[in-house]
Amino acid sequence: MSQQNLSSFIWSVADLLRGDYKQSEYGKVILPFTVLRRLDCVLEPTKQAVLSEKEKREKAKLNPEPFLLKASGQLFYNTSPLDMKKLMGDQDNIAENTFSYIQAFSEDVRDIFECFEFHSQLDRLSKANLLYLVAEKFANIDLHPDTVSNAEMGLIFEELIRKFAELSNETAGEHFTPREVIRLMVNLLFIEDDDALSKPGVVRSLYDPTAGTGGMLSVSDEHLSSLNPDSRMVMYGQELNDESYAICKADMLIKGQDVSNIINGNTLSEDGLPSQKFDYMLSNPPFGVEWKKIQKDVKKEHQQDGFNGRFGPGLPRVSDGSLLFLMHLISKMRPTKDGGSRFGIVLNGSPLFTGSAGSGESEIRRYVLENDLLEAIIGLPTDMFYNTGISTYIWIVTNRKPAHRKGKVQLIDASEMWQKMRKSLGSKRKELSDDHIAEITRLFGEAKEVYVDPETRQPISPKKLAAGYKSEHGQPPVPISRIFKTTDFGYQTITVERPLLDEDGQQQLETRGKKKGQPKPDSKLRDTEEVPLGEDIHEYFQREVEPHVPDAWIDEDKTKIGYEIPFNRHFYVFKPPRELDEIDTELKGVTDRIVEMIGELSQ
Repeated sequence: MSQQNLSSFIWSVADLLRGDYKQSEYGKVILPFTVLRRLDCVLEPTKQAVLSEKEKREKAKLNPEPFLLKASGQLFYNTSPLDMKKLMGDQDNIAENTFSYIQAFSEDVRDIFECFEFHSQLDRLSKANLLYLVAEKFANIDLHPDTVSNAEMGLIFEELIRKFAELSNETAGEHFTPREVIRLMVNLLFIEDDDALSKPGVVRSLYDPTAGTGGMLSVSDEHLSSLNPDSRMVMYGQELNDESYAICKADMLIKGQDVSNIINGNTLSEDGLPSQKFDYMLSNPPFGVEWKKIQKDVKKEHQQDGFNGRFGPGLPRVSDGSLLFLMHLISKMRPTKDGGSRFGIVLNGSPLFTGSAGSGESEIRRYVLENDLLEAIIGLPTDMFYNTGISTYIWIVTNRKPAHRKGKVQLIDASEMWQKMRKSLGSKRKELSDDHIAEITRLFGEAKEVYVDPETRQPISPKKLAAGYKSEHGQPPVPISRIFKTTDFGYQTITVERPLLDEDGQQQLETRGKKKGQPKPDSKLRDTEEVPLGEDIHEYFQREVEPHVPDAWIDEDKTKIGYEIPFNRHFYVFKPPRELDEIDTELKGVTDRIVEMIGELSQ
């Protein structure tokens, strides 16, 4: 059964629920039943071996758990003689038997169903006389990994969550990231790690603080395995949403991962893996979501722990917590002497420029850039995510930059690299093809400035660029990869003061303090100027300000350093307006057609 047919089949269960459940509640039944059937299918081949082992070890008065795990061939087991097909044989006792079956799972699996609050749903289904009908639907589909691979199962869960999110007006994008975006991020993470790509037996750790259903972890694991089958990825994650956490944990269990590494809870207010550092990290935190509910905890850590905690550089405005996740990931990086780390995080445009000099956002950018942690930013096409059509950006951050990248930041404009989807999924109308992913990866790997012809999109050689290249129709070249110094994004905000004058036009003087005898500033005439970080503020003042207002001065106590990354400005290409004669000709043609149409109406 194809993934699409399987999703449709599982979705058909909603027809049974209609009337007794609101549409927004369908997921509370369908998602845990899908997980239950998946686990049921995985354990089916070793069922008898587990039951025999249980009887044997209990007779010997030994703790059976390690033996049961070995017999099941998984990191979980079920000690009930029942399975989903056997549950169908006793319709009158379906509720009691299903409770008993779930309780017979090992502890990690029971925790999954507790997160789903599955027991309350079983009660509700039973009272509505729906439990047998729903369970029968799932008992008749095969969800064994040999039939439905882990990758396919992940896509099925994502499609179901997206549908349920649409029905309940939730944001599906908070739960998962498009697979092609994850593949691109994984490519960018691994491109400079030759050991992970080639050495046999290499082990790498990967962490996602906004794990969702585990899509980023799964795709990363599959990608590394395809590049180096002898490698091993140890996966860690934390997830706030209970249902997403349960799905992620079930997926990790089936893949043989240690699920104690998957934590349930709010990453920002309570770090579930406080002492851990990681080789790689990926995250797609929710866009523009306020953090007011956890403001007290975050502020307390910022004030008490400073740079020894996670939020030392500063705090962003409460309306958008994206940069909190960026700082959290930085705090999880291995020290450079231990091999360092690299991570990718998806952010909207706001963290690039929001906040003036001295603000929390600017201070966070300052910390990242002055410590030379930012390797690259890739601008993605719009309409790439399920819950928003806004522009998004992948930040690649590392504390182990290769020599040719030190002190530099690469910006890549991939906004035109997309293909239209055959069918839109929520707000997602565009996708990256394999060729687009390969092209962006190549641009990142080469770390060079690249300009293309605006019409053919073909790269232009440096020699042609220097000669003033124009396209066939006279258009200038378009940049798609730019290289900057980290200091290029910094600036100094200087405060320009002018004297307060009395009624006779005489300057008022300060009468107290350290500025006694100096001209008193007129707050109404106060102004600010932004000076590039590498330029002397006094030279700038003498050149740009003093010739126009000779009595002005700089209040150096108010000078602040700020950082912003005006991404779009660096890729803007000026297109000269059309000639007036051309516009006049076009207007005359339109006017003539209107006159002709009016004439036809009056006949």
